[in-house]
Amino acid sequence: MEKLSENLCFGGRQLRYQHRSQVLACDMIFAVYLPPQAAHGAVPVLYWLSGLTCTDENFVSKAGAQRYAAEYGVAIVAPDTSPRGEGVADDAAAYDFGLGAGFYVNATQAPWSSHYQMYDYIVDELPALVELNLPVDATRQAIFGHSMGGHGALTVALKNPGRFKSVSAFAPICSPINCPWGVKALGGYLGDSKDDNIGENRELWAQYDTCELLAHAEERLPMLVDQGDADDFLAEQLKPHLLEQAAQSAGYPINLRMQQGYDHSYFFIASYIGEHIAFHAKHLQ
Repeated sequence: MEKLSENLCFGGRQLRYQHRSQVLACDMIFAVYLPPQAAHGAVPVLYWLSGLTCTDENFVSKAGAQRYAAEYGVAIVAPDTSPRGEGVADDAAAYDFGLGAGFYVNATQAPWSSHYQMYDYIVDELPALVELNLPVDATRQAIFGHSMGGHGALTVALKNPGRFKSVSAFAPICSPINCPWGVKALGGYLGDSKDDNIGENRELWAQYDTCELLAHAEERLPMLVDQGDADDFLAEQLKPHLLEQAAQSAGYPINLRMQQGYDHSYFFIASYIGEHIAFHAKHLQ
């Protein structure tokens, strides 16, 4: 890893690194906040997954998470949202597909499959790198995210039982199979899944849909979801009612909170990030 920057923050260190990703076949950048407690030994670690168009910098500069991470003694790792660099495929006409929109899946379709293996990067390569080089306790992990990253956090947690102590999300894409953002992304990365051609692509899509995964969940992980009722994407893209229905059908306890007047922005995230970090810290003890 090459350190790009380091800043003192609430007694801890806000760090930014670059490394060569074998999984994504490109250079990647990620941010890490190490709380003051990390100077004395390994600390629990939270993985944050960001939303469409974001990089690691959005969360680091806007969420206000460092104050609470320092208070509770947890590290926060914030990766990028997609592979980047020369030769990495992109859809220049779209913000919801290609660069900045990796959707935390392993692409199977050309040209995306050459680089867009974000699921493997988040689940395997990045944690291994972090655990090898930084003072974090691999036995105490949790994951959270926003929008596309909320979808990523929920699906990664559900697909890896025993890995995380808790999971939370802000305004997640609850069922990408049933919304325009998700249909576009899953169709492009994994192959189309039309009504007259369900087949194996539809089954592959279901592996990245929280509502589908809840029906087969092997554990009951503590789950917190916050959603603003003034979110412009609420009805068409996010659909938390589908998450609520799926959880009820599966007998999976979740805490889904509708927050009056809040939108989809980082102002919403900053308002509740302290509660999310406290929620995870409780389960990481």
